[in-house]
Amino acid sequence: MFGQYFEGEFGNNGVVESLADYVSGSAEPPKPTVPERSGEERRKYRTVWISDVHLGTKGCNAELLIDFLDSVDSETMYLVGDIIDGWRLKKKFYWPAEHNDIVWRILKRAKRGTRIIYIPGNHDEMLRQFSGMNFGGIEIQRAAFHDTADGRRLMVLHGDEFDAVMLSHRWLAFVGDALYHLSMRANYWVNVVRRRLDLPYWSLSKMAKHKVKNAVEFIGKYEEVVARAAAERGVDGVVCGHIHTAEHRMFGDTEYWNDGDWVEGCNALVEHFDGRMEILHWPEEVAKRDAEAPAVAEAA
Repeated sequence: MFGQYFEGEFGNNGVVESLADYVSGSAEPPKPTVPERSGEERRKYRTVWISDVHLGTKGCNAELLIDFLDSVDSETMYLVGDIIDGWRLKKKFYWPAEHNDIVWRILKRAKRGTRIIYIPGNHDEMLRQFSGMNFGGIEIQRAAFHDTADGRRLMVLHGDEFDAVMLSHRWLAFVGDALYHLSMRANYWVNVVRRRLDLPYWSLSKMAKHKVKNAVEFIGKYEEVVARAAAERGVDGVVCGHIHTAEHRMFGDTEYWNDGDWVEGCNALVEHFDGRMEILHWPEEVAKRDAEAPAVAEAA
């Protein structure tokens, strides 16, 4: 699946092709360059939702996502769109080894028995043509419905269907995407400096988004429209991505959940085994773990 697309659009890439062979079952998976962490007890959840990873771009925070995937397990995982950034890859091929490591971990998770449902978004819309098919244990669906452990029914979709810019002015969406990636480059270099100063990850673009009035108004309107669509379909709530803003809100009796992204906030949405749902802000989880590590080592 991936190998044919990359070969046809972007030129040959040996590691991507070997991953494609693994998906088809004709070969063993290539070894990851970042070995899977072992020896630690993983957090276990009933369900995990992640979206907006944007593999194929420099903005993808692969290091934090690899850490997350090595730290949690779940019965079901939803990939809620924009996992691969086909828009950027068409302009310039960028696929470091860490991005293969993420794909390897997802495929490995499927092999271990996790149900994985991939709902393509606008940046990986080339995969929508495969809706209804199964590749290496990964189900491709246009949208899905999820029943929580406590009986709620949630609609799951990427969310670009409700973005007025995407629907009416696609050219403007591409302009906005270019400007967005400029801000991601600035965000990257800010965090290079912060790492050298031994400071935790911080999102420049996330801070700017919450400060700009028009962005705040757009996010609020988007959340309202998506929640209304869920209510019209008779479900209890909705889980989506697309706008890179992790959030939980109530619109009347309808729950709105956004699972965030792995470019700016580095968030995931999880369901506990009793049906309780929670947004994890992974940079904060890592900082907390690192702060507790000396005390745990001393106690041992």
